[in-house]
Amino acid sequence: MSDTRGQQTSEQPPPGGTPGAGTPPAGGPGPRGGILMGRPFGVPVYVTPSWFVIAALITWIFGGQLARVLPELGGTRYLVALSFAIAFYASVLVHELAHTLVALRYKLGVRRIQLQFLGGISEIENEAQTPAREFWLAFAGPLLSVVLGGVFLAAGRLVELSSVPGVLLAGLMVSNFVVAVFNLLPGLPLDGGRMLRAVVWGLTGRPMAGTVAASWAGRALAVAVLIGLPLFSASRDDGGRTGTDTLIDAALAAILAAIIWNGAVGGLRGARLKEALPGLRLRELARRAVPVTADTPLGEALRRAREAGAGAVLVVDGLGAPIAVVRESAVRAVPEQRRPWVAVGALARDLEPGLRLPADLAGEDLLRALRATPASEYLVVEPDGSAYGVLALTDVEQRLSKAVAGR
Repeated sequence: MSDTRGQQTSEQPPPGGTPGAGTPPAGGPGPRGGILMGRPFGVPVYVTPSWFVIAALITWIFGGQLARVLPELGGTRYLVALSFAIAFYASVLVHELAHTLVALRYKLGVRRIQLQFLGGISEIENEAQTPAREFWLAFAGPLLSVVLGGVFLAAGRLVELSSVPGVLLAGLMVSNFVVAVFNLLPGLPLDGGRMLRAVVWGLTGRPMAGTVAASWAGRALAVAVLIGLPLFSASRDDGGRTGTDTLIDAALAAILAAIIWNGAVGGLRGARLKEALPGLRLRELARRAVPVTADTPLGEALRRAREAGAGAVLVVDGLGAPIAVVRESAVRAVPEQRRPWVAVGALARDLEPGLRLPADLAGEDLLRALRATPASEYLVVEPDGSAYGVLALTDVEQRLSKAVAGR
C-alpha cells in the first residue's frame, strides 16, 4: 500500500489466496516506524513488529499445507514455510519499490517503506500533479507483481512440482498474482482505487470527484469482502475444512473489510482536508483579545472581554506589551464563584517564541507552525510585532473538522 500524504494507494494480500491489507500508521510503531532493514534508492525500509505476527501465521498455515503435499519433510516443513513467508514479503517489497521508483521519477518524494501486518506501505510525500501520473503511480505496483508472478511461473517449470523448490515457486507465483489482482480492485485504499480516482479525475477535471467515486467504491468493496470472502472459502470446501478454518476466514474477512472501509473513508477525509487547507487563514481564525495585567481578577477580565466582544484574554506588562496568553481550559476549570479571587496571571502561559505567529500565515505553513510548538493558544502578531489577536487551537480543529465532514 502506498501512502500519498496520508492517503492509501495500495494494499498487499497475504499468501494462500486470502487477501489482506495494511493501513498507514498514524505515527508508526516507533519513532522511525520499526526495524530499519536498508535504504534502497535512498528510501528507508522498515519492518514493523506486526510483521513478525503475520510471518508466524503464514509459517503455521503454509506449514500445515506442506504436511499434505510433502509429508516426508516432517518438522522441517516449518523452516520451508518460514522461507516462503520471507520470500513473499520480499515480493511485497518489490511491489512497493515499484511505487517508490515512479514517485521518485515524478519528484514526489518518498518518506519511507514499511512492511507490516498484512502488507506494505510506501509513504509518498506529495500528490501527483496530473491524472496520468496518478494512474501510473498506482499501476506500477500491481504491474511488478504480475511480472514477478510470471518469473516464478517460468522458474517453476524448470523444477519438479512435487519438490520443495517447486512448491515454493508455485506458492510465490500464486501469491504474486493474487497480490496483483487484489490490488487492481477499483476502490480506495487499493491501487485500483487510485487508478479509478485518476480516471474520474481525468474525465471530470476534478480530483475531488475522483476521490469521492473511489471512496464509495472502496466502501462497497469492503462490504463485498466481508460477505463474499467467507462464502467463497465455503464454496471451495472439499470436506477437509474445520470449524477453526471457517473462523479464521471470517476473522480475516472482518479485519480486511474494516481496513478497506477505514482506508476508503480516510482517503476521502484526507482529500477534503487538503482541499480545505488553502482557505485556512490565520487572520480569519484569530479571536479578538482584551489586554489585562497579571493581577487582574479573572472575573473582571471576563467582564471586560464580554463588553469588548473579545474571545480571548492577553496578559500585558506595565507598558502594555503582551507577555502571556490566558489558557481557555484553565479558565473553564475555575468555578464561577472563585473567579473574582483568582488572578489571570496564574492561568496564563508565557509567550515563548513559537507562540507568536505572524498574522499572514495560512494553509500548510500555519499547520507546520502549530506542530512546531504545540499549545492551546497562540498570540497572532502583525509584521510590526503588535498584537492582532489570539488563535485558539480548538478553532482550527473545528474548521478542519467541518471541512473533512464536507460541511
